[in-house]
This record gives sequence, structure tokens and C-alpha cells, in this order.
Amino acid sequence: MTGDAPQPPSRFDEVAEAAARAFRLLPATSRNVPSSDLDTPPGRPRRISTDPETVERDLMKLVLTIVELLRQLMERQAIHRVEAGDLSEEQEETLGATLMALHERMGELCARYGLTMQDLNLDLGPLGSLLPPAS
Repeated sequence: MTGDAPQPPSRFDEVAEAAARAFRLLPATSRNVPSSDLDTPPGRPRRISTDPETVERDLMKLVLTIVELLRQLMERQAIHRVEAGDLSEEQEETLGATLMALHERMGELCARYGLTMQDLNLDLGPLGSLLPPAS
């Protein structure tokens, strides 16, 4: 099918390309690098600093950050569906109760690991914060 016109890039492809450009354009600065890595000779790979005492908490922070990002996306999608009238009243009630329960559980898990919801909002430097502001 040589006569077919090329497909326009999907929104996902556009976002991926923008992120790739951003990371190519943003060099790490000394304030982004742990001081122990500044002493690494050129050409040698930097090592990730890990602390066995905090590895579980750090892993949970990453997992909860991803879950919170997905929760906020689901919440926004639910709001759009409600505003568009796509849901019955019963579906709206069920969705609202589910999102509230998920939010409460997130708070419980954060408390268990000594985290706050703000701890989950990773700072991506010039790109801003990972999570949109809570609504």
C-alpha cells in the first residue's frame, strides 16, 4: 500500500518525543548530582546511591507516586464523564465512593511509610512537578 498517506503521530508519540527532547536538552548540573558522584572520573559511570535502611520506603514512595498519578487521572476522567452525562446516577455514586475509598487508602499507606501526599509529588526540575495540583 504505497499510496496510503502516512498516519499523523498519536498524542502519545508527541508527548514521548517532547520528553525525549527535554531530556536531551537538560544537562545535569552539580546541584542535581550527589557530592559523591562529583568525584567520579570522566568516563566512569555514576553509581546509584542506595541505603538498605530506606530501600523499602523509597520503593513504596515510587509505587505510591505512580498510584497517585493514576488516581488523579481517573478522577479527572470521571469528572469529564459526569459533566458529559455519560453515567447514570447510580454509576456516579459508585464511582465517587470508589475514588474516595482509594484516596483514603492512599493516605493510610502514606502514613504507614511516613510519607505525605506532597512527598509523592516528585520535582522534575525545569519540567515542574510530576503530579498536577490536587483538586
